[in-house]
Amino acid sequence: MASSGAGAQHPMLSNDYASEWLGIEVLGLEDGHATIAMTLRPEMMNGFGITHGGMIFAFADSAFALACNPAKGDSGYVTVASGVDVNFLAPTRAGQRLTAVANRRQQQGRSGLYDVQVTAENGGTPTVVAEFRGRSRTIPNRHTN
Repeated sequence: MASSGAGAQHPMLSNDYASEWLGIEVLGLEDGHATIAMTLRPEMMNGFGITHGGMIFAFADSAFALACNPAKGDSGYVTVASGVDVNFLAPTRAGQRLTAVANRRQQQGRSGLYDVQVTAENGGTPTVVAEFRGRSRTIPNRHTN
């Protein structure tokens, strides 16, 4: 399962094999907020030797999901993506460590809006490599009902 650098745990991660494969570490969790990290591996690179956009997307999407779903929420409901936009701003390569910070911007009823910023360590200075905006929808959890 995804590890936790700051003692933060989330029940969603117990069966999240995609986040496990990515090597995601949870650095912080609060209501409407999540901070995660991972180190890029060679099998995450595309044919140009830079990180495949799908890996960056999946990483940001995991931060989004953690921010949308409270760790101690109502198990009868889950919050999922209803749509996202992502902008890739700078390339990354194997060995770089990424951090994603997800924040809720707005919540109205069952719909929410979240921003996720992905940065990469670049010689000790973080560089913004992607901006992700997610729209969420809370729905009944079909796995428990």
